[in-house]
Amino acid sequence: MFIVSNYSLAVIFCIITMFCWGSWGNTQKLASKSWRYELYYWDYVIGILLFSIIMAFTLGSFGENGRSFIEDIRQVDTANILSAFIGGAIFNASNILLSASVSIAGMSVAFPLGVGLALVLGVFINYFSTPKGDPITLFIGVALIIIAIICNGIAAGKNNNDNVSSNTKKGIIIAIIAGVLMSLFYRFVAASMDLDNFVHPSSGKATPYTAFFIFAVGIFLSNFMFNTYVMKRPFIGTPISYKEYFSGSFSTHSVGLLGGCIWAIGTLFSYIAAGKAGAAISYALGQGAPMIAAFWGVFIWKEFKGSPKETHLLLTIMFILFIIGLSLIVLSGGN
Repeated sequence: MFIVSNYSLAVIFCIITMFCWGSWGNTQKLASKSWRYELYYWDYVIGILLFSIIMAFTLGSFGENGRSFIEDIRQVDTANILSAFIGGAIFNASNILLSASVSIAGMSVAFPLGVGLALVLGVFINYFSTPKGDPITLFIGVALIIIAIICNGIAAGKNNNDNVSSNTKKGIIIAIIAGVLMSLFYRFVAASMDLDNFVHPSSGKATPYTAFFIFAVGIFLSNFMFNTYVMKRPFIGTPISYKEYFSGSFSTHSVGLLGGCIWAIGTLFSYIAAGKAGAAISYALGQGAPMIAAFWGVFIWKEFKGSPKETHLLLTIMFILFIIGLSLIVLSGGN
């Protein structure tokens, strides 16, 4: 299977993860013009599962290092299968809430608050589980990102569009809940893998490709419970049925599938990079996605158009702090 061989390449993979995790929301924004996010989310989840299968039988099976996918999945312990599966279910619950927040408050609010909070909490959880990197530099970087999140929250509160203020408040609350849940999923998936040796992983442990496949299955199966509930009891709007999903056009479904594949590329790269970068740093760099999503929301989707000047100043400070914080996280892994 394909394995990252050095820290520099691992950082590159994590940066790709950051761009993928911060950009998939654009497909939801595109689909929202004619498609409820609950319906979009089904295509998104299917896209993740299909991508995990393709990668398992390609990058996860070619080459001389590690175990091939079929060989690996046959020997994975039940406890590790369950761990990766639970990680998928936890992620799915959090991501449905994040998607709801995007549909209500926009990308430039939902991602920095929800995913940013997940970054902060997740770094602590992943670092103390598998310490790797200089803790002082790492946590200074995290502290700057916390300040960046606060700046984004204040900027969202100063958005002077009275017509959306109540919905924005609801979107902020949902994003915070999503962030707390999202901080937990990565640790379960990381625990199912042998992060110290991808070339000759321990017996019973999963390779990144197998762990990602099981994780994707957890997302897909849990979606029948989580998304069905949200479809019947939506945060805003009227309930919708599966009949509406099957009435969607091919192009509409394709947008959701693309969104799932974009997110899946980032996630798999994060798992592959974790062997050299460590779970905490790999997770933290990927969760720099709020900066990317905020860029899309502010400059492409114009979600803060017409806001006061101090709002744009706060957003500028947020971007600067995110960049410095992420740079420190990268440096912490080189020590």
